[in-house]
Amino acid sequence: MKRSIVGAIVGGFLFFICQSISWTVLDLHRPVEDYTPGQDTIMKVLNSTLTQEGGYLLPSVPKGSTTDQMMKNGEANMGKPWASIQYHKSFATDMNRMYMNMGKGLLLTIVMIWLVCWITGKFARPSFANVFLTSLFMGLVVYINIPYNAYIWYQIFDAKAYLIDALLCWGVTGIWLGWWMSRRS
Repeated sequence: MKRSIVGAIVGGFLFFICQSISWTVLDLHRPVEDYTPGQDTIMKVLNSTLTQEGGYLLPSVPKGSTTDQMMKNGEANMGKPWASIQYHKSFATDMNRMYMNMGKGLLLTIVMIWLVCWITGKFARPSFANVFLTSLFMGLVVYINIPYNAYIWYQIFDAKAYLIDALLCWGVTGIWLGWWMSRRS
C-alpha cells in the first residue's frame, strides 16, 4: 500500500507538472483558446442572444426534433460554416479560484495515478517494462476515449496536443512508476 501511495503522489506531481508545461510553456493547446479581433462583437451577440449557460452546436435543431427535421437541417447546412460554443455567464479567474482548481486538478491526478499503481501492484512480478507500458497504454486509452473521439465528431483543434500530452505525461510518469513499482522491497 505504501508503494502505491508514494508512487501515486510522486507520479501525480510529475504528471501535473508535464500537463502544466503542455498548457503554458509549450502552449500546445493554443488552437482552442485562440484570439479573434471580433471577440467583442461576438460576445455582444452571444450575451444578447443566449439566455443560459451551456454548450451550443450551430446550426442545430431544437431538442425533441424529429429525425426528419435533423436530416433536413444537416442537408441544408452541408458545406456551410458551423460552430461549437461553450457559453458562460460570468468570467471568474481570481487567484483563489485558480488555486482551488489547481488543487483539485492535482488531487484528481494523484488519484488517477494511484489507480495505475493499484493495477500494476496486482502484477505477480511487476517489471519496469510492463509498468511503463501499462502507463502508456492508460494514456492512449484516455486519449482515444475523449479527445480523439471529440476530434472524430467535432474536429477539436487540439487533438494532436492531447496525443502529445498522453505520450509525454503518461510516458514520464510511466518511467517513474516503472522504476518505483518494480523495485524489490
